[in-house]
Amino acid sequence: MEPTSPVTPSPSDPAAPAPRREPFRANGKRLGVFVISYNAERLITDTLNRIPDDVWREVEVVYVVDDCSLDETTRQALSYPDPYRKLLVFRNRTNRRYGGNQKFGYQYALDRGLDAVVMLHGDGQYAPELLPDMFRPLIEDDADVVIGSRMINRRDALKGGMPKYKFVANIFLTWVENLLSGLSMSEFHSGYRGYHTRFLRRIPLWENSNEWHFDTHILFQAKQANAKIHEFPIPTHYGDEVCHVNGIAYGLNCIFSALLFRLHRWGLVRLNRYDIAPKTLKDARKLDDPYSSHSIIYRHLQQRPLDQAKVLDLGFGCAGIAAAIHTHGAILDGIDHDPHAIQESGPLFRRVFQHDLNQIDDLRLGEQYDIILAADILQFLVDPADFLSRLKKYLVKGGLLVVTLPNVVNLQTRWQVLFGRFPLHHRGILEEQALHFYTLETMRRLLARTGWQIEATDVTSVPLTLVFPFLRR
Repeated sequence: MEPTSPVTPSPSDPAAPAPRREPFRANGKRLGVFVISYNAERLITDTLNRIPDDVWREVEVVYVVDDCSLDETTRQALSYPDPYRKLLVFRNRTNRRYGGNQKFGYQYALDRGLDAVVMLHGDGQYAPELLPDMFRPLIEDDADVVIGSRMINRRDALKGGMPKYKFVANIFLTWVENLLSGLSMSEFHSGYRGYHTRFLRRIPLWENSNEWHFDTHILFQAKQANAKIHEFPIPTHYGDEVCHVNGIAYGLNCIFSALLFRLHRWGLVRLNRYDIAPKTLKDARKLDDPYSSHSIIYRHLQQRPLDQAKVLDLGFGCAGIAAAIHTHGAILDGIDHDPHAIQESGPLFRRVFQHDLNQIDDLRLGEQYDIILAADILQFLVDPADFLSRLKKYLVKGGLLVVTLPNVVNLQTRWQVLFGRFPLHHRGILEEQALHFYTLETMRRLLARTGWQIEATDVTSVPLTLVFPFLRR
């Protein structure tokens, strides 16, 4: 990602008249300005006044969220003359802190159905006059995240009054965070930010810190989600607004967060806030590991005649197995409830159905199959026994059903239970969406009592290259 400057930078004084520009247009997008505020009684009115008239006209809402200020920020905001009748004012009952206040603000944008939201600070530290430039990449779908950076032109940051110790700290922290995250930001620490709500919907927003390094977490989430980040230069302004940040604690939190993010990327720790990729993408590498369940299934299937064999793949996800046997001439039908999986893998299949497997009989497939794949799906069904009983009518006589399930008495799980822990995760043996957990013996009993004859059983080891991505060559 290369920082770009689509507009002429504004003068260093954010209150100076903005250069002439084209009138701002929302182009049918639902936009919101989120004014995050704390103890901004003296400055909130001026900040709202500086929002350009065409922004007021085009956005759907401007909403101030007062984080339980100790002054009269809420009263001042409520008294603001609102000729467009678009201003809303919220006051938190308790102080949510900087990150917690952002969570509320972005959740409101999602709940209201906005397409994009830009966060503006109520104390006027960031120029409201630049809101059109913040919105433009989001409106044109050129970015998921927009950052107004004071450090693209570093000399301007000092000219704008940034204290030298903050200037040096900003450069150092950004260098560390870029190094550990793989990003190429000119600045991690600007509070002038805009987000497309399609990005906000993808990330576990509420897993982020309530403190000031919330902004760091969300940029790492953008990296993890392969989001498009756009930076452009903004003026630096330090006036008489009060700084509420403990600089040392903030810096340490940023560095520690960057280290944890790197460890997560390596697979050495698992953090829910960065577990963002769709399940189809998480499972896409299973065939790369020769000891994974997908690889073992593929080796078993290669021992059977696959040319023109009819195969039904249930919950196909990344369709790794389907893609492999497709090259052998198999005729594939697939069922999955995930629209992303269908969009990505649908072309492999003769027929593909977006459907809940709990109601498989509603589909009326109309034919029988030589092979049915049920890889890692039974644990997510409401009634696996009923499902297995109904499945037999879709298999030809002498056909093959392939089932894989995670073993809940894996050594790692036993060790954790010994110490009173049963941690659920977004994936793995203890996946939080699972409705049932199985051992090898309970899986055998389930198949036997639903009328299935077990032809062969295999077990897998821990797929180290999936757990620890840095081991991949």
